[in-house]
Amino acid sequence: MANILLLYSTVDGQTQRICDVIAEQCSQHNTQVCAIDQVSEAQLHWADKVMIGASIRYGKYRPQLLQFVNRYKALLDGKSNGFFCVNAVARKPNKNTPDTNMYMQKFLKLSLWQPKLLGVFAGRIVYQQYGFWDRNIIRFIMWLTKGPTDVNQTYEFTDWDRVRQFANEFVQL
Repeated sequence: MANILLLYSTVDGQTQRICDVIAEQCSQHNTQVCAIDQVSEAQLHWADKVMIGASIRYGKYRPQLLQFVNRYKALLDGKSNGFFCVNAVARKPNKNTPDTNMYMQKFLKLSLWQPKLLGVFAGRIVYQQYGFWDRNIIRFIMWLTKGPTDVNQTYEFTDWDRVRQFANEFVQL
């Protein structure tokens, strides 16, 4: 039985939800889910496998993501590991793989760490939970990219079957 650590960097919680679904798929193992800015070094040493998930907001990862992976590169490299990113661009079929998603490519260029397993998942848009500025900026971006703009709706783009498949691949590492 492996010790699995699932870390997330999220703005609105979708990346954490994805980590929770991955944890369900890892139920035969000792699994912990933790925010990347709250994980301890002891937890990193405890883990045999580490998966990190990160969301994009306005084209950027949260700053602590790159700080974390660059700081702990050697430790991550010594374990079975993976990384996935979550973004609305991935709702498009030609932008939902590690090779075709610009945010995954951006991560790989900026990060000293090169994960062994990569995944890309579309996120979720909940206009009602955003403040005035975020709601309108995200709505404008969706309009520009021919996405949904009805602010009274919630749009779930995450393909949960793909998430479960990715989790199974991770367990096999």
